[in-house]
Amino acid sequence: MSPWRDFAALAYMLAAMADRAPLLAAAALLGLLTACAPIYGPPPPGRMASLPADDSFRAGDFAWSKAPGHNTLVGALVFHSGAVRYTCAGATVVLTPETPWSRRRMMVLYRSDQRSALPTEEVRSRTAQAPPGDSNPYVKRATCDSSDHVSFSGLPDGAWYVVTLAKPAPGHSGQSLAMMRRVVTRGGRATTFEF
Repeated sequence: MSPWRDFAALAYMLAAMADRAPLLAAAALLGLLTACAPIYGPPPPGRMASLPADDSFRAGDFAWSKAPGHNTLVGALVFHSGAVRYTCAGATVVLTPETPWSRRRMMVLYRSDQRSALPTEEVRSRTAQAPPGDSNPYVKRATCDSSDHVSFSGLPDGAWYVVTLAKPAPGHSGQSLAMMRRVVTRGGRATTFEF
């Protein structure tokens, strides 16, 4: 074999390697960066994408809500229907942890998993259609004060459903309403919401 042929073959191999060098260097860099990436674990409660499709009642789905936390929820009922003002003064306000089961239950009862204000009797009429289960050991309760405010404290990060009954304020007439609102607590902060 002539030296010129050896030189040409070597030049061809070096040129081919040079074309691949940026690609190989980028792959190596990506491998190093991936090895250094932090692992955060599962997403916190409240991200619907992380919830399984099965909406059966499972006590374990509620476990996260029993953890102590530093979040606070502060809410107010400001709902009006035309000229009719509503109040929740003296009513119990229920805070239910979001799980696949409770989300499905809200969809059946309130026709929404975000926010709703429906006649109380309409919501009650769908109770038999809602998935069975007892979330009472996991819900938190508070009383709406005379100025239509309510608060919960010591909550862990997560998503919740706040539910209460509202009646027409004194001097107004109309039917009672079942109020529901989804809220999210996060980062040890106070979160405000309105019905």
